[in-house]
Parts: sequence; C-alpha cells; structure tokens
Amino acid sequence: MDYKYLLDLAIILLCTKVLGLATRKVQMPQVVGALLAGLLLGPAVGGVLTETPFITAVAELGVIVLMFCAGLETDIKELKASGKASFVIALCGVLVPLAGGFALAHFFNKPGMIASDANGTIFLQNIFIGIVLTATSVSITVETLKELGKLKTRSGNAILGAAIIDDILGIIALTIVTSLADSSVSIVAVLLKIVGFFVFAGVVGFLFYMAYKKWTEAAPKNLHRHVIIAFVFCLLMAYIAEEVFGVADITGAFIAGLIISNTQRSMFVETKFDTLSYLLLSPVFFASIGLKVELPKMSGTIVLFSVLLIVVAVLTKIVGCGLGAKLCKYKPYQCKRIGVGMISRGEVALIVASKGESIGLLGTSFLAPVIIMVVVTTIITPILLKIVFKQGPEPPVPKEEEVSSFYEEAAAVRGE
Repeated sequence: MDYKYLLDLAIILLCTKVLGLATRKVQMPQVVGALLAGLLLGPAVGGVLTETPFITAVAELGVIVLMFCAGLETDIKELKASGKASFVIALCGVLVPLAGGFALAHFFNKPGMIASDANGTIFLQNIFIGIVLTATSVSITVETLKELGKLKTRSGNAILGAAIIDDILGIIALTIVTSLADSSVSIVAVLLKIVGFFVFAGVVGFLFYMAYKKWTEAAPKNLHRHVIIAFVFCLLMAYIAEEVFGVADITGAFIAGLIISNTQRSMFVETKFDTLSYLLLSPVFFASIGLKVELPKMSGTIVLFSVLLIVVAVLTKIVGCGLGAKLCKYKPYQCKRIGVGMISRGEVALIVASKGESIGLLGTSFLAPVIIMVVVTTIITPILLKIVFKQGPEPPVPKEEEVSSFYEEAAAVRGE
C-alpha cells in the first residue's frame, strides 16, 4: 500500500495553516491563504503535489460539509425577520450578476477566444459563469462592519438579511442548472425531478425535524450523538439528492443543514462541524482548487477575461444590490454601502465552481479566472467598505428589527 497520501496530507495542512495565519495577520480570510498554498504546491508554481484520488475524495467530503454548515448558518426565523427589502436586494443581487457573467462568458467562451474542455452545452457553461458570480460570502463584511461599529445599522442589517436570501436563491439556480447538465434527459423530466426532490425534502425534513427535536430535548446531555445523527442525515440527503433525483449533492447537504438549523442544539452541532472543517476538510478542499490551476498556461485572452471577470463581479453586485436597495427607499449612500458589502464571493463561489468543474459545466481554462476573482473581491471588499462608510450618517436599527449574524454567534461560542 502506498502511504504517500499521509505525506501529501501533512504538507497540505501545514502549508494551508501557515499561509492562512499569514493572511489572517493582514485581516484577510484564511481561505485566501489556503488557495495560495494550493497554487504554490501545485503545477502553477512549485509542482510539489498533484491532485490524487485521495485528495479529491477528501475535498468532495469537504464541499458537502461546507454546504451543510452553510445550511446550519441559515436561520429560518432570521429569514422571516429580514423582510421584503432584503428579498428585493438579494433578488437584484442575483439577477444582475447572473446576466453580467453570462454576457461576459458568451463573448469569450468560443473557438478562437478561450477553448473550453467542459462537456456541457455552451449555453449552460455560460449560465454557470453567471451563477458563480451570484454567490456572496459576507464573513469578511461582517468582520469589517464589526470593526467599524456599523454592523447593527440599517445598511449592515440589509446586508445580513440579503445574504441569507442570496444563499437560498443561489442554491435554487445551481440546482436547476446542474440538473440540466445531462443532455440525455428532457427539460420536463429534469424539472419534475427537481420538484420531486424538494417535495421529498420537505416531507422527510419535517419528519426528521420533529423526531430530532424531540430526541435532543429528551436527551440534552448526549450532545456527541446529536452531531453524529446530524452528519448521517447530511450524508443521506446528499446521496439521495445526487443518486435518486439527479440534483447536486451539495443541495441535499445544504437543505439538511437548513432543517437542523432550527433545532435547539444547532449551534453546538455547527461548532463541532466548524472544528472538523477547520482542522481537515476545508484546507484540503481549498488547496485542491489551487492544485487544479496552471498559471503558466494562461494565455493573454484568459488574463483579459480574468480582469473583466473581476470588474463584472464588482460592478454587478454594486449595481444589482444597490438597485434593489434604491427600490426599497434606501438613501443613495446606503445603496452604495449595501452593494459594496455584497461584493466578496469567498468560499461560496469556490464551492459552486468546484461542482461545475466536476460535472463538466466549467472548463479548466475558466477555473483560474474564478480563483483570481475570489481572491481579489475578498481583498478589496473591506477596503471599499471603509471608504463608503465614511460618507453620510448611519442610524442604528431597532433591536426588534436586527438580523443576527452566525459569524458573531460562532465567535462568541469560540470565545473570540
């Protein structure tokens, strides 16, 4: 038996943590450091590691756990409390980037420009680039607003509420497009399968929720068992989604997290998965993304596409979310703040891109531009936030209208 996978794992964990802490020192998420580690270790720079079946399998599990955690972070009660304004902002913040990404990909994704090795139809490939741009990761925004003392303001509240709804809308769009990837199945059959899955998830989810809630309340001390049952439910939902209904496994994992998020012990479950993800799964997943990229093979056209993708990613969120805020009677300076707060794509875009690459909707030539876009939007978001929050007053929101952030609660649990 070849034990090199142990050495590969040790190298990945060490490098991702060292670079993660380094990026943390300059107030950037550790995901940036993990991505850089993958780029440095892979064929893009050092060529120390290559993607192996073991790394791929661990990375796949990492994606499922990350999406399960995303579901756990989505509080249905907060979703209701976020109101109509957050829904309008999120909807515009999904539709405009989707259109912008599709238009950009439509221009570049053709022979003579960028040759794609994806096997999905060109139309679905282009749509998928748009879906990557719909993603929003507000963890860096939350940290910056907390630092500025602006988290519990009208703009901060709108960003948090819109981000919750953005995740739901993004998952729906991802589910539809990934289900259409199999060209041998008719659109009607695909739509019936999607509807069937959500009906199944609703019925099974309700039954599981009632049983799980009753069990956790009856056995409050057996917390480790709660985590195991939650993980089993996550894996089963991911498997059934993919194998039975032809829906993305990460959709099943997200819905599993969403169901458990409303139980009494959801924060405990989340912190345990956060630890598992932090120690092993997330570093391997983000490093595996970097291992796929070969920067020396980036042509001038791909570099140009990367630059334009960053521009489109930034402008479409500012315009889309800003337009939504304007429709909801926010002041112009608040519209800018809300738009800027939704720019960062972070780990959500990487998860979507990874899924697209694995099912043939995102060519390897487009993976490097997506990674560059994620890194740049993550870096510039806090800088732009500090600039736009200098302009105009920002009244606090009433206590009863506040949308709480999972990132605050998790930090409190960890004692940060």
